[in-house]
Amino acid sequence: MAQSVEQVQRAFTAYTVERELGRGGMATVYLAHDKKHDRKVAIKILHAELAAVLGAERFLQEIRVTANLQHPHILGLIDSGIIGEEAGDLKGRPYYVMPFVDGESLRQRLDKEQQLPVSDSVRIATEVASALDYAHRHGVVHRDIKPENILLHDGSAIVADFGIALALTQAGGARITESGVSLGTPIYMSPEQAAGERAITARSDIYSLGAVTYEMLSGEPPFNGPTVQAVVARVMTEEPRSLTTQRRNVPPHVAATVSRALEKVPADRFASAHEFAEALNNSSAALSPTSARIGRDPSNRRVRRMLYGATGLAILATAVAVWGWMRPGGSNRLVRYSLGLDSTEGLVQGKGWSDRLAISPDGSLLAYLGGPHGQILIRPRNQLHAIAIPGTEGASTPFFSPDGQHVGFVVGGKTLEVMALNGGAPIIVTDSIVGVGGDSWGPDGIYADAVGPLGLLRIEAKPGAVPRSFTVLDTARGEIDHSLPDVLPNGKGVLFTVTFAAKSAASGGSLYSIAVADIPSGKHRVIVNDAVRPRYAAPGHLLYVTTNGTLMIAPFDQNSKKITGEPTALIEGMQIGIGGSADVAVSEEGTLVYATSAAQGNQELVWVTRDGKAQSVDPDWQGGDFTFPALSPDGKRLAITRTRGGQPGDIWVKQLDRGSSIKLTVDGKDNYGSGWTPDGRSVTFSSYFATGVLWTKLADGSAKAVMQLHEKWDLYNPRWSPDGKWLIFQTDVGSPGRADILGIRPGLDSTPVPVVATKSSDMSPAISPNGRWLAYTSDESGQFEIYVVPFPNTSAAKWAVSTRGGTEPLWSHNGNELFYRNRSGELVAVEVKTIPTFSVGRSTPLFPAGGFASMEWGVKYAVAPDDRRFLMIRPLATGTPDRLIVVENWLEEIKAKK
Repeated sequence: MAQSVEQVQRAFTAYTVERELGRGGMATVYLAHDKKHDRKVAIKILHAELAAVLGAERFLQEIRVTANLQHPHILGLIDSGIIGEEAGDLKGRPYYVMPFVDGESLRQRLDKEQQLPVSDSVRIATEVASALDYAHRHGVVHRDIKPENILLHDGSAIVADFGIALALTQAGGARITESGVSLGTPIYMSPEQAAGERAITARSDIYSLGAVTYEMLSGEPPFNGPTVQAVVARVMTEEPRSLTTQRRNVPPHVAATVSRALEKVPADRFASAHEFAEALNNSSAALSPTSARIGRDPSNRRVRRMLYGATGLAILATAVAVWGWMRPGGSNRLVRYSLGLDSTEGLVQGKGWSDRLAISPDGSLLAYLGGPHGQILIRPRNQLHAIAIPGTEGASTPFFSPDGQHVGFVVGGKTLEVMALNGGAPIIVTDSIVGVGGDSWGPDGIYADAVGPLGLLRIEAKPGAVPRSFTVLDTARGEIDHSLPDVLPNGKGVLFTVTFAAKSAASGGSLYSIAVADIPSGKHRVIVNDAVRPRYAAPGHLLYVTTNGTLMIAPFDQNSKKITGEPTALIEGMQIGIGGSADVAVSEEGTLVYATSAAQGNQELVWVTRDGKAQSVDPDWQGGDFTFPALSPDGKRLAITRTRGGQPGDIWVKQLDRGSSIKLTVDGKDNYGSGWTPDGRSVTFSSYFATGVLWTKLADGSAKAVMQLHEKWDLYNPRWSPDGKWLIFQTDVGSPGRADILGIRPGLDSTPVPVVATKSSDMSPAISPNGRWLAYTSDESGQFEIYVVPFPNTSAAKWAVSTRGGTEPLWSHNGNELFYRNRSGELVAVEVKTIPTFSVGRSTPLFPAGGFASMEWGVKYAVAPDDRRFLMIRPLATGTPDRLIVVENWLEEIKAKK
């Protein structure tokens, strides 16, 4: 019988009952306010039929055992008792009170998404395992692990109803079974629990967690059926379907770990939840053949043998060895072919600051940025599919060690990590760089790009290394950046790309040039103008890409570090990204690999709905690289940076959707970033003019641009406050390699005022629609996260909006939501309140955004005025998608041209 809120309220004096939250098999749940502690709580009142067969006092005695469980992933017990006389029909019912979790259950998320990203599944399972391990060590077995009992608060898992099933069993005894009340959920029950055994151990919970993990990865539980009896029969007699055949991207070690957790015999499962979590996160773990059952396809004996011997990245070691004897030996025949990449393994879309591609020295392995979550994929050349490296979502700039046994990458634009290809966890080399450009591993360490006036860095290849300055910018010649290094094999020099502030006589009229620096002095000189992305190619060649997208080769002596002959054109139509990145790599043994697409800078603008459906903005306005989109206040016009063929960027203003467009900047400078003035009449943007300049120009182009600020530092991401009193922006002032958010009040300030200027990198500012709050990205926690502070008094308080990685914050137009990209590449919406103060509510992933262009230090999407659509950037759907082209014995082509 349903109870009204008024009836329930009569049972409690310490709580104000607000509403019913839901009903389960055991209890009805109500949302209430704890008057004494001023907090929300959830009150669970056991159903009448269950209370009738329980000894209420015995139940309370048993449930108090769980009150001592204190763990960050366990929902604790606040209060419990028996409802008294004044509550009418509720009299004598046991109840218990828990904290209210403002989020969703895992069941609700699965209902929306069906399958979760592998990284999210592993993380949630690991957090639940941590809670189980703690409880098991305190003698408590949950007995009812299921998605409904796993709550997600800001993405973190919290296990509810700990010990309730045990308390019911202990209190009700045989009467529970006789009454027909079911304890536990059949599709997640272990075989021994389904068989009704009384002695249920911790290994039963491990089975249930394995079943939940299986569902997160595959989209369905391991066993299902029309009736409870049918489910139990399958649990007792059948094997689950292969995880990897249902979802190829599930890493073998994850599939094997879940398989072992689902073994029929308890002794064949993991001995503890801690062991389960360790195996789930250890790609090098060698599991027994029986534990690999879900990870194998019985029809594929070759894959089965591989899984028996090793899992995860350890497969790569086998692949390298196989490559050694499978590849043709001693042949000099030129071979060119395209590698097939399906929708789950394609290159990440959009060219940014980072190369997306690397090849091992022996040519057996490719490393590239790809997949729906933009992580590092390793593709053995003798395999049909790539292997995703867990935990590298949002990483950049993959590169190999000189011996080919390790792969390095940058996470969050700051942390440099390396991972052994034969397995093991990533090793953090340093967490104090700020850059995403291509890195290179030489005999004396790793050479890395750094944002700001630092030149290149040199870092020893060991944990905890301190980056040291290697090259120094020649500011007298207009140099503003050194990037994309490539260490010469003899260890005597480093090739790299130089970016200049503007076309000038000092740089030979080039925006980009190629230079070579001496090791160890770091002194450098330009050797090629109008070119980017140098690569040394044995036995004595220099590869580079011209600014019009042509891959060139020239004879080069690495000892004298000089070009010794005329260059030859190899390939037309190479893509060039921001800062001169280009996807081309060459191995020592003579294999060239590069990425190409239907057209240079082949991008389009699309509207994407909250459920991920995309539609072209204007099919007639495509091509080039798009960056920094900004919608006018009324949403009818778009200001955006457009770059073609490595030339300087220009600001364009376009009428939406299929209206006219004008090029707002025609001065030949490198213009980028844009922010509309509050009245929607003008656009403020940045430009390189030897140093940073902020300009404001009428959006119709009818007047000259007005200079807002001229500084010696680069200036990015200009944003106006809604009242027009503040113009804030991001800059590289402060300590080397660090970004700050500064501002000016036009007409009041003659010099910039610090807005958010800490010891960390603070970037991508976004002011709320009411002008009272500032959202931004910072790496103060060790990775980029989203924070909110009051504005303009930013030191008064601070709130963390994301907790597991976040970049590119934007406000909804109604101010009730914040959007950002998480580390898994999803676009996330967070409910917020901005009046009377700021607070963070529910976080909801909207759709995977790995197929759309992104950046860590700016924003590459915009929000429509109705907050229901997002303007995003992706490769042209009408063109050929990016492909990987492999050329074996590519020097034979050079000989043929001579």
